[in-house]
Amino acid sequence: MTGEERERYSRQILFAGLGEEGQERLLRAHAAIVGCGALGSFQAAALARAGVGRLTIIDRDYVEPSNLQRQWLFEESDAAEALPKAVAAERRLARINSWVQARGVVADLTPANVEELVGEAQVILDGTDNFETRYLINDFALSRGIPWIYGAAVGSYGLTMPVIPGRTACLRCVYPDPPAGAQPTCETAGVLNSITAVIAALQTADALKILAGRTDAVRARLTTADVWEGGVRQIEQPSPDPNCPACGARDFVHLEGRRRAPVSLCGRNAVQIHERARPLDLVQLKAALAPLGEVRANEFALRFVTGPYEMTIFPDGRAIIKGTTDIGLARSLYARFVGG
Repeated sequence: MTGEERERYSRQILFAGLGEEGQERLLRAHAAIVGCGALGSFQAAALARAGVGRLTIIDRDYVEPSNLQRQWLFEESDAAEALPKAVAAERRLARINSWVQARGVVADLTPANVEELVGEAQVILDGTDNFETRYLINDFALSRGIPWIYGAAVGSYGLTMPVIPGRTACLRCVYPDPPAGAQPTCETAGVLNSITAVIAALQTADALKILAGRTDAVRARLTTADVWEGGVRQIEQPSPDPNCPACGARDFVHLEGRRRAPVSLCGRNAVQIHERARPLDLVQLKAALAPLGEVRANEFALRFVTGPYEMTIFPDGRAIIKGTTDIGLARSLYARFVGG
C-alpha cells in the first residue's frame, strides 16, 4: 500500500475489524454487482469509496428521471441522455475513485454469460428486481463456491441475507419457489430511498467482511427492516437443507438453462415471458396498474399499455410484451409492472 492509499483509507485502517491487512485485501479484491438500481448503485459507490480494487457492474436498463430519487450514482444529465445505467455508473465511479477499476456491462445476466461476467468475482451482490435472476446467481454461486448477498426493498420495507456456500442456507432453501401472485414493485407501491440505503448498506458491510478475509464475521441471519413503521428484525438462518434442490441435490436448473426462457416472437415485434407458472389475480393487478397506464382485464387476460409497449398478461403468469424484441427489456418491463 502506498502512502497516498494509507491516507485515503486511514479511517478504515484504524477500524480494528479491518486494519491494514484487511485494507490491502480490499485493494486486490473483485466484487460483482448484478443490477445497478437503488441497491446496486449504493453498493457500487460504497465499495468504490472503500477501495475495492475491481468492480463489475451488470445492468440491462437505462437511467430515467424517476430513478433519481433513490439511485445514488446518477444525475439529471444521465436521465436526459437516457444513458445505460452500467455506463453512467462506470463514468461516475471513475470520478469517485480513479484507483478503482470499474467495468460497467450493459447486459441481462443469463446462463450463457454468467461465467464470463461474474466468474472471477470473490463476492456477488444482488441489486436485481426478479427471482429468476436471483435463482441464477444462487445456482452459479453455489456451483463455484462464491459467497453472494441477497437483498430486496419496496415501499418502506426491505430484507437481506448472505449466502455462504456450505455454511448457510441458500436462496432456494428459504424460497423454494418465487412468491405467488403479483408482487408489489417500486412502480406500483413506491419506495423510500431510506430503505434502499439501509438494505444496500447491510449488503455492502457483509461484502467488505468477505473481501477483507473476515467471512467468519458474517452472521448467518435474515435481516428485515421497515423505516416507516420502525423496527429491525433478525432471524437466524438455518444450515444448508440437504433436501434443497440447489445446495442439497446440486441440481442447478437455472444455471443449466433448463427453465423456459423468454423468447422473441418472430415477425410480431414482441417477447413472450413464460419462465414459470405463476398464478396471478388479474383483478388485483388491474387495480395496481390503473394509475400507470391504460389497462383492461377480464377473466382470461389483462392488457396494459405504457408508452410504446403493450403487455398482455395471463392468469398463469405468462405475458406477451409487444413493442420490443429485446428480451432484457421485456424482462425489465415484467419485473417493473408485475413484480419479480
